[in-house]
Amino acid sequence: MPGLLRGVARTAVVAGTATAVSGRVSRRQAGRWAQQDEQQQAQQSQAAPPPAPPADDMSSKMDQLKQLGELKAQGVLTEEEFEAQKSKILG
Repeated sequence: MPGLLRGVARTAVVAGTATAVSGRVSRRQAGRWAQQDEQQQAQQSQAAPPPAPPADDMSSKMDQLKQLGELKAQGVLTEEEFEAQKSKILG
């Protein structure tokens, strides 16, 4: 009978140790994954370009129209392309 109790006790100790180690490993992995997710989100937020400021500024519109006029004069843009771009700029 003492041999049987010793075997049961040993099995209980081994099972308890395995459960504790398994729980610790699971918590450690969860912590690492959470840290990796945070790093990826931080990198993605830094990689995103800042929103462009509104182009309601009249001088920027004038500059864009001048550039369009130059492209049309050089023959790069057709009349239809020029008018389409001009209407986009002017809204």
